[in-house]
Order: sequence, then structure tokens, then C-alpha cells
Amino acid sequence: MTRYIGTTDFRHDQDDCTGVLLVNLGTTEAPTKPAVRRYLAEFLWDPRVIEMPRPLWWMILHGIILRLRPGKVAHAYQSIWTEAGSPLLAISQRLADGLQRQLSAGVSQRIEVALAMRYGQPSIGGALQTLRERGMRRLLVLPMYPQYSATTTASVFDDVARVLRGWRWVPELRFIQHYHDHPKYIEALAASVRAHREQQGGAPDRLLMSFHGIPKRYFLAGDPYFCECQKTGRLLAEALGLDEEQWLLSFQSRVGREEWLKPYTDKTLAEWGKHKMGRVDVICPGFSVDCLETLEEIAQQDRELFQSRGGGEYTYIPALNDSSAHLDLLVDLLSEHMQGWEQSAQTDSVEHRQATQRRAQAMGAKH
Repeated sequence: MTRYIGTTDFRHDQDDCTGVLLVNLGTTEAPTKPAVRRYLAEFLWDPRVIEMPRPLWWMILHGIILRLRPGKVAHAYQSIWTEAGSPLLAISQRLADGLQRQLSAGVSQRIEVALAMRYGQPSIGGALQTLRERGMRRLLVLPMYPQYSATTTASVFDDVARVLRGWRWVPELRFIQHYHDHPKYIEALAASVRAHREQQGGAPDRLLMSFHGIPKRYFLAGDPYFCECQKTGRLLAEALGLDEEQWLLSFQSRVGREEWLKPYTDKTLAEWGKHKMGRVDVICPGFSVDCLETLEEIAQQDRELFQSRGGGEYTYIPALNDSSAHLDLLVDLLSEHMQGWEQSAQTDSVEHRQATQRRAQAMGAKH
């Protein structure tokens, strides 16, 4: 028999709130082999990430990958680890804190922001429990992936649904699917490129927009990720006034032997290096916050690859991170999706709650 999580000590004068759940991909808790092994075991077992028959994939994952990859990945994490820990977690938390401050200022409803990681800690279940304890009755979920993919955005939905299936009182739910073409997102990216160029003293020979890759078969099966990346790239190039020879879109971080989305970032940079390109700027628009794939793979590995093949200057343009432009974008995005909820909050005055409590107690309620 299923036992649902309920609230036995509910107060009828409780101050309800709107919960905002920010969800990023996740990170290891420490740059060590055991911690990385635990993280990869959770991440790579997600059927949204690896679409393969489970028995066969279990043998590959536990028989090969979790034996060989944790050491290499732990070494990569060590090269980017900071005093605050994982950059992705530290920056994401600052972003969540900034959103809490801005969303709490001058609004008619109480909003509580919680950060979660799809894999690792803080978990989606833990963050939702925190929001529940704060009186959440309306929930807005923001996966921090501008471009939708079943491997990322849909996986967040799966885990949120898994947690809510165990609740007796499910909150009103809204889910932001993507924001790959939001005007403020494109302008924030363009502004970051302009600021970088001003700092570097001018434009590069080529701007490379590198997105995380997915297996090509996922795209052919109907995943819209490739198309949304292309639209982001086109809109960003238009905002910057670039012609076709000044930029290129590519895909990074492929794993295994099967074909992934092309062109590949590393092969593109190696080819540009062989042609003695003078300067390349690389931006990763699909990453809302800097992480292992941007700080180690793009900013370190691919710089070495490009320059070792004969290329010249190579610079990485940071993710939007917790910049004011990113905060403004997310506040606008969240506000757009919370429309209509303000009316519910306006009826939740102290007097209204007290009157509700009196009526409930008259009918026998404890609180």
C-alpha cells in the first residue's frame, strides 16, 4: 500500500507561498574518485541520458565505465575546484540567492526560491521538501537549460514528478520548457560577447558557439535540441551583426563511438589551428553556469588543442553565471510564467487567513 507524505499539523492560518525550483545538472561533492564514481553512477544510469537496454547498459556502466572514468574525471575536477567547492554549485547558489532577493522585492505574493541538482546534492527531493515546509502551494520549475532536450529538461520533469507522486497535497505546477530564443537571453549573450571583445581589444577571426552534444539518433528520433541550438546561434549572430564567415556553431563533450551532433568542437578547433587562425573566441550559450565542460574542457583542453596545432590567441567567454544581466533575464522569465498567481496571493491576507482559521476551528480543527 502506498503511503503518501502529508501534513498532520497543518495550520489554517498558514501563509501560502509560490515556490521557484531552479534545477541545474549537478556536480560531484568532491574532486575525488569515490565521489566522482557516485555521481557518475547516478548520472549515467538515467535512461533519459543513456537510451540502451538496462541489463546491457548496467554491465557496461559497472563493468567498464565506473572502473576507468572516475580517476580521469576527478583529475579534471581538481583543475577547476575552488575554495567554495564546485564552481557550478557555488555559482548556481549565488544565482538562486540573487533571484530570491529580486523576486521578494515589491511583489504581492511570497516567493521562495530553492536550488536543486538533477544529480547529486542538493537533490530535487530535498529542495521540494524545503519548499513544502515553507508553505508552498504553487510551484514553478526552471530547468537551467536554455535549449530543451529530453536528456536534460525532460529528465528534470521526470524527477520532479517522481517526488510529487509521493505527496498527498500536490501543488499547482508550472514548468518552463525552454528559453532559447527569449529576447533578454539573446541580448545578455550578445552583451557578454561585446564586453569580452572590448576587453580583448577587438573582434576575433572567428566566434565559435559550442553547445553540449547529444547522440545524433536522439535528434533523429525527435529531440528538438539541435534545432533550438541553431536558432540561438542564428539570433546571437544577428544581434552581433556577424556574417556567415565570422562565426560557427559546434557541439562538444561527445562520449563513445556512435555519431553525435556535428560539427564537433574539438575537431573544428584542431582544423582551425592547422590553418594558423590568429584568434578564436569561444562561447557556450547552452550552459547557464560555468562547469567542468566549460572551465576544463573548453577553456583548458581545447585551448591547448587549438594552439598545439598552430593556432594563435584563444579566449573563452564565460557563461552568464550570476551576472546582473542573467538575473534580470531569469526574473523576467519567471515573472512571465507566474502570471495569474498574483491574484491567488492577494486573497491570502492576514485577515483572510485568520478568518479561515476561526471557521476551521469552529468545525473542530486543531489549528
